[in-house]
Amino acid sequence: MSFKKYENIEIDVIDYAFEGKGIGFIKDETIPDERGLVVFVNGGYPGDRVSAKIMKIKSGYLETKVENIIIPSQFRRLQRCKFFGTCGGCKQQDLDYDVQVSHKEKQTAEVFEKIGGIKNIITEHAVKCENEFYYRNKMEFSFAPKRWLSKEEIGLETIENFNFGLGFHVPGVYDKVINIDECYLQSEVSVKILNFSREYFISKNIKPYIPKTGEGWLRNLVIREASFTPGLMVNLVTSRKDDSVMEKYSAGLIKNFPEITTIVNNINSKFASVAFGETQEVYFGEGYIYDKIGDYKFRISPNSFFQTNTKQAQNLYNLAKEYCGLTGNETVYDLYCGAGTITLFLSDKCKQIYGFETVASSIADAVVNADLNGVKNAGFFEADLYKSFLPVVEENNLPAPDVILLDPPRAGMHSNTVSDVIKLNPSKIVYVSCNPATQARDVKLLCEAGYRAVKMRPVDMFPQTYHIENVILLER
Repeated sequence: MSFKKYENIEIDVIDYAFEGKGIGFIKDETIPDERGLVVFVNGGYPGDRVSAKIMKIKSGYLETKVENIIIPSQFRRLQRCKFFGTCGGCKQQDLDYDVQVSHKEKQTAEVFEKIGGIKNIITEHAVKCENEFYYRNKMEFSFAPKRWLSKEEIGLETIENFNFGLGFHVPGVYDKVINIDECYLQSEVSVKILNFSREYFISKNIKPYIPKTGEGWLRNLVIREASFTPGLMVNLVTSRKDDSVMEKYSAGLIKNFPEITTIVNNINSKFASVAFGETQEVYFGEGYIYDKIGDYKFRISPNSFFQTNTKQAQNLYNLAKEYCGLTGNETVYDLYCGAGTITLFLSDKCKQIYGFETVASSIADAVVNADLNGVKNAGFFEADLYKSFLPVVEENNLPAPDVILLDPPRAGMHSNTVSDVIKLNPSKIVYVSCNPATQARDVKLLCEAGYRAVKMRPVDMFPQTYHIENVILLER
C-alpha cells in the first residue's frame, strides 16, 4: 500500500506510546507484522477512531496527527484551557487523570525493558499528584517581536499588537509566542502578573528583544512562588540594565500585587535564548524567596534549581529516602545536588552526606540552606560532573560512599560520571530522573558493571503532560 504525505487516513487508536502519541495499525501487505504498518497518532488516545493526516512517512511506520475525532475514547474529557492544542505546555489535558498516570506507569516499564533490557524488576504503582492543576511553582514566559495569531485573527485587516508577544512558544516555532492570558498550571495571581506585565510594556512602547539584530529589551518573565510560605518572586530577564524602566515597572507591580515579596532583573546580553543572565539586580525585597519540603526550609535564588512541584517533591523525596534504606551509619553522596534539597532531606538519616554540583551558584545556595536548617553533617562541593568528580573526592579526602543518590538533568549522566560511580562501588545507588529513557540507558551501564535493578516507582510531578519522574533502586 502506498501513502502520500498530508493525505488523511482513518485509524483506530489501540495503545499509547512514550511521549504522548497514540498507536494504531493499518493493513499493509508489504509489512511482515500481521497487524500491519505502525501508525503514531499525535493527539490520539486508546479507544479513539480518528481521521489523521500523514505528516511523515518513515521506513516501517507513519507519523500522523488527528484531524477529526470520529468516535471519541471513553477516557476523553473536556479540556479546561482555551489554549490547549496550540500551546505546548499541556499535552494531555483532555485525558482522564487516572488514565494519564496509568499510561505513564506502563510506559516507564516499557522504556526500561526496551532501552535498558531490564525485565525482572518490581515496578510499584505510580504516585499520583494531589493537585492536577495549579501545581507549578515556577513558570517561564517568553517575549517575542511577533505573536502567534488565532484562527479568528488570520485574515483580519487590522491586528492589534501583532509585534508584541508574551507567553509560550508554539511547539516547533521559535520566533513567535502565543499571548497566553490564562493558564492552569501555576496560581491565578501568576496569570494576573503576566497580563499586567504585557499591558504595561505595550503601553510604555518597550520592545521585545530581537536575537538577529540585538534590538529590543524584553526577553523573559519568570515567576516563582513558594507553596508553604508567602514568597513570590518576579524576575524580568532583559538584554541590558535600565534602572529607570525597572524602578517604574517594579512600582507598578508592588502597587497592584501586594503578594510579591521580591523583584529581580536578570541581564542576559548573550545571543542564547535562556531565561537567566550573567548578572542580576534586585529592585524589591531580598532577591530570593523561601519554601519548605518536609521539615526543611530552602532559600531559592532567581537561577536556583528547585523542584517545580513543591508538594509532590515531598512525596518524591520520601520515596528516595525509603529506597536508600538509611540506618544512620552511612556515608552518602548526592550527585547533581542543586541547592541541596535532597541532600538536606536525607541528612537526618545518615552519618555524613556530601553534595556535588557543577553550578557554583547552586553550591552557594546549598551551603546557605544547610546553615538555615542547622544541618552539620552535610558538605557541598563544586565538581565537574561531565569530566570527573573523583579529583574533588580525593582532594578533600572524603570517605567512600555506602549509598550514592543520582538526580541528573533530562539528558542523564555523562559516561565519565557513570564510570566514577562504578569506581566508587557503593552498595546502593538510588537514581531519580525526570527522563526514564536516559535513566534506563544509564541503569543498563550500571547493571553491566555488576549492579542489580531491584525496584522502581514513577512519581507524577507533571500532570497534563507526558513527563514522569522515576525513582529506581540498584544494589551491588
